Order: sequence, then structure tokens, then C-alpha cells
Amino acid sequence: MYDYKLRGRVFIGVIVVAMGLLSLRLAQLQLIQTDNYTVESETNALQERRVLPARGAIYDRAGRVLVNNEPSYTITITPRNFDRANIPLLADLLEIPDSVVSARFTELRRYSAFQSGKAFRDVPEDVFSRVAENFYRLPGVGYDRDFRRRYHTEATAAHVLGYVREITDNELVRLGGEGYRQGDLIGKSGLESGYESRLRGRLGSEIKIVNVHGLEVKSWQDGAFDNAPKNGYDIHLGLDSDLQALAESLFVGKRGGAVALDVNSGDILALVSMPDYEPDVFTESMDPATWNNLVTSPEKPLYNRATMNRLAPGSTWKPFMALMALQEGKITPTEHIYCPGYHRLGGPNVFRDMHVHGSIAMEEAIEQSCNTFFFELMMRTDVEVFSKYAHMFGFGQRVSADIGEQGAGLIPDSAYFNQRFPGWGPGFTINLGVGQGDMGVTPLQLARYVAAVANRGMLYTPHLVTRMVHQETGETLYPKIPAPEKLPIDEAHFDVVREGMKRVMEAGTGKWIQIPGIPSGGKTGTAQASHGRKDDSVFILFAPYDNPQIAVAVQVENAGFGAVAAGPIGSLMAEQYLTGSISSSPERQSILRSVLAVQSELLYKEDDEHGEADGESAESEPGDDA
Repeated sequence: MYDYKLRGRVFIGVIVVAMGLLSLRLAQLQLIQTDNYTVESETNALQERRVLPARGAIYDRAGRVLVNNEPSYTITITPRNFDRANIPLLADLLEIPDSVVSARFTELRRYSAFQSGKAFRDVPEDVFSRVAENFYRLPGVGYDRDFRRRYHTEATAAHVLGYVREITDNELVRLGGEGYRQGDLIGKSGLESGYESRLRGRLGSEIKIVNVHGLEVKSWQDGAFDNAPKNGYDIHLGLDSDLQALAESLFVGKRGGAVALDVNSGDILALVSMPDYEPDVFTESMDPATWNNLVTSPEKPLYNRATMNRLAPGSTWKPFMALMALQEGKITPTEHIYCPGYHRLGGPNVFRDMHVHGSIAMEEAIEQSCNTFFFELMMRTDVEVFSKYAHMFGFGQRVSADIGEQGAGLIPDSAYFNQRFPGWGPGFTINLGVGQGDMGVTPLQLARYVAAVANRGMLYTPHLVTRMVHQETGETLYPKIPAPEKLPIDEAHFDVVREGMKRVMEAGTGKWIQIPGIPSGGKTGTAQASHGRKDDSVFILFAPYDNPQIAVAVQVENAGFGAVAAGPIGSLMAEQYLTGSISSSPERQSILRSVLAVQSELLYKEDDEHGEADGESAESEPGDDA
């Protein structure tokens, strides 16, 4: 009896102690650590979802849409809530291999087990509906209403627009504080990259009540704490999409670049780099083989030749040489230089011309593209002065513009020659007078230079974007474009050079490609390429002559004479911009056909930086019947 009572008291004591401990723990949870566990409890019931803004659209100068968005669905996975046993089910619903789902799940879990990650983009609507019907069987699987880029015009403008692609781990580390997450899209090149912060917009958020399976039930407190996203700015360009489309069509089968500028503002009217790529390939999930082909192709479609190529300018450099020599007092407009068909430095060092021009002055020397005349001008000029004037026109340096992918080109000075050619002499610099030797320029730089010649010395900064407009607020922003610079060259010297370029188009190598009814000034060039390849074809032009509106520069790699390949392209581009179409006359249609027939050499070699020449100049031009 005694033992029974004792055991009863012990049992009751244990119960009392246990209840006391539970009460103390309950008090701790409810009263002392209430903040911590309230948040954790609400997290189990509430889920914050990001709401993506619509990426800004891009328009051309006439307001025609180049790229905007179309809605799409993205399947998401929250690794903590997802059961690997459901991989076969999800793969079956998505109609993809189990291994793809498994790999994506592993990648998302490596990044974060708790955050919802974008697993499969651009899911077709019928496939999404099938997956959505099975959400109850797939805890941890959800979706985002997303956007994909949609391209509208005939013009590709790939190197202008650029592309968006999934953010990389390195970019996440660098930009994690700006709200990016694994799986987000980010601009990788072109305007998509340069204006990422404006195009992207501001993220929004929604707080949802979810059940134990992670499925949404309804909005928390009727959305009182939701934040609406702010869409990105729409970007308006100076680009003319019709001109861009024509230029791209003229470059089919060719390698090179072309840039057209508004002479009076620096607006980029067209920017072409060929070969290029279809931006559409980046709007869908890209398999590794496709990406590898883009980045390893010997034709380098991702490489922007319009802003990065470093080719010798050939005879298109001669108007520059004339301006420099006139301003420096090395020659007068009427002074004659005798051309016997070559320039002799002494001994066996002979630099040849293609013709014997006899006694010739400045305007005729530009018209006839007399090498001997410009060899002599270079011999009268110190290489430091040469370098100073070239940099004055924007050569040998990047442009402070909204074009991220640029090359500086190469403009040598004495320090360059001292380092590369110790003991150098005039034989190393004379070819600079005809745009050959150790130098290289880009189409963008050439276009800026010829625009400055056209407007008599105003050097504008080339730029793509003219304004940014927010559709929701109406706010308009303008890019910070450096003010134009007035070149310290007498305008009378520009008149002499402009007249020589007009004569090129009236009676020289550009005669056959003169725009019908529109006088212009131009200069053809044929630049020696390296490694025994066919010469590069170069051309510059401005039009109309009396009231210039457009400046064009064209480089076509390994395509021969400037008047045969680059010249017709530039002429047709100017005609399209100034008149809205290409004349149907037999002469112009013949020129159009001739352009389409020209191709760059099929053999492609890795060295993109042409321009080194030794000994004789390769400068030559066909006659008027080219």
C-alpha cells in the first residue's frame, strides 16, 4: 500500500515537472522570443514573390519599334520544397529528358535552397497549362509571368541592339545588391548592356498566402503590402531602320562594317557589322552547341567590325593629309608637286604610284588619288604633328559615346616607332601619307572624320540614343553627349578639300557611283591587307554637297578596289537616306546588282588587324570605267 502511494506521488511529480517545463518553454516562445518565431511562422504561411517589370522598348528615329516584349511563362523551382522523386513527372510534363530537370534542380539548389529560381524559360502555353494542372502534385514548383524580347523590323541591327542572356555567377556577385537573382536576364552587349539600368525598370513584389505544399492560396491582406513594378524606359534612337536594312542587305557575303552619321548632330543613322547574328537566337533557351558556335566561329559574328576593326584607311586618308598640310603651312592650295609615277627616298627605296600625274596641285591630287603628292606631304610633316592632328579628328582613341564595344585603332607617334622599329627613318613613315603602314582606323572613326570635313570643322560625338521616355510617367531623359568641338583648322582649307572630294565623284574614281541628281563629295580607298590576302575596300562620302545631311564610311575586308565594293555600298546608303529609295534607273540597278555580286575572300584568317605594309605602297584605283 505504501509503495503504491509513493509511486503515485512520483508519477504526479514527474507530470508536474514536465508541465512546468513545457509552460516555461511556451512562455519563452510566446513572450520572450516572440519576434523571431513570429517571423518564422509567417514565413511558413506567407511567400513574397518578385514581380518583374516590362523591359523598355527600343524605337528608331521615325518611331518604328525595333524591339519590345511579348509575355512568356517561366517554370520556377524552390529546391527546399521540391522532392527529387518528382523529377520524372516534371520532365514528362515539360517533354524534356529527366537529366535536364535534374541538372537544373542541382544548379538552383547550389545557388539557394530557399529562394525560388527560374528553371525553364519560354514554356509554350499548352505545356505550361499541363504543368499548372499538376502543381498540386509538384510541391516547390511554381511559375513567373515573364517577358521575352521580340524583334520587329527587317533590319537586324544586332550589334546596335545587342542581346540579353541569363546573368552569370560573377555578375551576380557584382550586382547582387541591385536585386538580381539567379536566372534573371541581363543585357550582354550593345544597347541592351549599355542602357541596362534604364531598360530593366524596377522590381515589384507581391505577398501571397501559401499552403503546406507551397501553393498560392490568395494575396495577403488583399495586396495591401504589394509593390507594383516600374517598367523600364523606352529608348529612342537616331537610327533609320530602312537605311539599316538596306546596308545589311548590301553586306551579304561580305566581311566588314559601315557607319552613317547625321552630319549636323552625330546621330548614328546606320551601323552595320558583318557577319552578324540573329538576335532571335537569344530569346529562347540556347543549347551549349549553339552558343559555342557563335563564340568560336572563324567569321566572328559577335565581333563588332563597325567599331572595333583596325584596318588601314588607304586613300580615304588623303583629305586628312591635305587639311593637315594646309593648316601647318606645308603647302598652299595652288602649289604644284611633280609626279613621275613614284616617290624616291634615295637608293633603292622607291614608293610607286599607279600613274604618272605630272605637275599636280591639291584639288586635282585628291581627285586623281595621286600617291606621290601625299608621299611628299608626309615627308614634309613630323610624325608627332601627324599624330596630333589624327587624334584631333578622333583617331587613335575611343569615342565618348553610348557604344561600349569600341577599338581605339592605331595612330603611331615617335614613341611607337622607337619601341617597335629602333633606328627607324622616313621609309617607315612615308606610307602614312596614303593611309598605309603602321596605322589602323574603324568605320566609326572614318564616318566621324568625313562628317567633320562635310560641315567644315565641327566634330560631333557619334551616338545612338536621342532620348529615353517612360510610358507610365511621361518622364523624358536625354543622354549626356559631349558638346561638339570646333577643329582648329581654317574653314578655307575645308573648302579646298571638299572641292577635291567633289571632283572625285564628278570625274574621278567615284564618278560611276554618283547619286543621281545629288552632288556629293567622296573618296575611294584600296588598302593593302596582310598575309597575302586580297586588298581591303574603303570608301567615305558626304551628301548633298552644298547642304550635307549624311556622312558614310564603309570598309569591306578583302574585296578589292574601293570603287568596286565599298564605294557602291556607301553611295546606295546615302541615296536611300536622302530620297527614301533606290532609283529604278538601269544605271543604279546595275550598281545594286554589282554590289550584291561582290564577296569577301572565302578564306578567313584569325588576324583582324590589317595595316602593316613594308616597301611599296599598295594604293591603287581603277579607272572611270570600273
